[in-house]
Amino acid sequence: MSRLYTFLDYFKNIFSKDIVAYICSLLDTINTMKQISILFLAMIALFMTSCATVFTGTRDRISFNSTPSGATIYIDGIEQCKTPCTMNVKRSINDTDVEFKLDGYETRLFTLSKELNLVSIINLGNLFGWCIDALSGSVMKYDRKSYDITLDNKPTSVINPTRIDIDTQKNTVDIYIAEN
Repeated sequence: MSRLYTFLDYFKNIFSKDIVAYICSLLDTINTMKQISILFLAMIALFMTSCATVFTGTRDRISFNSTPSGATIYIDGIEQCKTPCTMNVKRSINDTDVEFKLDGYETRLFTLSKELNLVSIINLGNLFGWCIDALSGSVMKYDRKSYDITLDNKPTSVINPTRIDIDTQKNTVDIYIAEN
């Protein structure tokens, strides 16, 4: 590129100064176009990272129903809602445990089923994109969008102890119950 500028400087006297200035501006434009092209290709490469996170998000909308209704839903031990309810559940590579609890009924515990999010394949060989999708949980998605659970009616007993003794030396717990 510098040889061309030297060539143009040599012929300044032969060519009109306007023509030389025009050719120089064209060369600067070509150089700028190369930079824009490189920037554009870098942006495309960046855009193609973390495809599952960008295109499908990090949450799935899942409905929970129970028979009888009114069961409390716990996801990973945190109370979320009472049935019937629909909520956005964050995707995760780890297992997501759901618990249905209702007084007088057996507690039901299960793990949400999931599958590979095929959109993440667009990452191809881009390790950075795979890492982002894995960290956000978007590499996987929940394959069921609705859970209908029937709770079994199990008699439960409530014990009201009159006294509880905890011995940390012997690692024992004594529970005293008053008889009626």
